[in-house]
Amino acid sequence: MAKIEQMELDGHRREIITDVKNLVEKYRAIFDWDVPEIDQTVADKLILVEMRKALDAIEKELLG
Repeated sequence: MAKIEQMELDGHRREIITDVKNLVEKYRAIFDWDVPEIDQTVADKLILVEMRKALDAIEKELLG
């Protein structure tokens, strides 16, 4: 990665992490609303797996 792009990423790293955590929390809340007695650990794993799949698909779409 070029130096200027790395510097730009470094400046936004915390925001990216915060945004991703907020997205996880969004889907945790949806799971909790739909299934109040949900196993949160299982739900978290499922959410994270789907997020990884989504990131892989986006990477493929953008980078080929």
